[in-house]
Amino acid sequence: MQNDTPKCGLTEQNQGNYTDNHATDAYFWYEQDWKHDAYTHVHQRYQLTYVEQGYQYFHLGSKTYLVPKNHVIWIPSNQEHRISSEAKTVHLRVALFKTVPQMDFFQEVHVFSAPPVLKEMLLYASKWNQIMEEHPEQLYFIQAILRNLPEFCQEQQSLQIPVPTHPRLLSVCNHINSHYMLQPKVDDLAVLAQLSTRSLQRLFKQETGITIQKYTQLIRILKSIELLDKQEFTLSEIALQVGYKSLSAFTASYQTIMKNAPSRR
Repeated sequence: MQNDTPKCGLTEQNQGNYTDNHATDAYFWYEQDWKHDAYTHVHQRYQLTYVEQGYQYFHLGSKTYLVPKNHVIWIPSNQEHRISSEAKTVHLRVALFKTVPQMDFFQEVHVFSAPPVLKEMLLYASKWNQIMEEHPEQLYFIQAILRNLPEFCQEQQSLQIPVPTHPRLLSVCNHINSHYMLQPKVDDLAVLAQLSTRSLQRLFKQETGITIQKYTQLIRILKSIELLDKQEFTLSEIALQVGYKSLSAFTASYQTIMKNAPSRR
């Protein structure tokens, strides 16, 4: 059934599939307190999303990407994805492109911290928010963003959460996601998966590209980002809630993943 209400300027022809009748090569779309459907959707335009407030999970194929505040994600054309977030408020700035430079960069997903110049460019682009008519200044500005995007990108692989396909590994990941604060032991996870400890470690690394210990660390730090967004707890309280015995241990782990120190913003 067709939904004529535009979403990011696109019309949902049927659930999750969007038609694009705009001649405009690219445009900007900004909404406060962002709400999006929970189901998977796809569109032909390339998508650049800047998270101005809160945080957003993007689920794409076999990976889930956490995009925290002041980070961006680039999503190629025709890439099925869905989004989710438990943040109280989510402000997103989206740019949608019909054509992009002929570079491999634009055909892959990227998540990275927005450098100050890119942040300012996206804020400046608010003057064209939801304006579908193209004019020279907007066109030149958009081209400047696209040309410089590969240079702005300092990839943060640590924000990618691998999702295994093996059902026994899924049960392990689900257990870690629910009990990360208790630091699950590999031997106990092996019993849960009905595998030997050695087989579990080998299969997990084979399917996800990281060890179980690294996966657990990643989940704990990503959960801490959710708690930081709430602005309800001290750093010491957050460290304890995600399973660290001291603030120093939490800070060191956070810096390993995020490349900067945790802070209550």
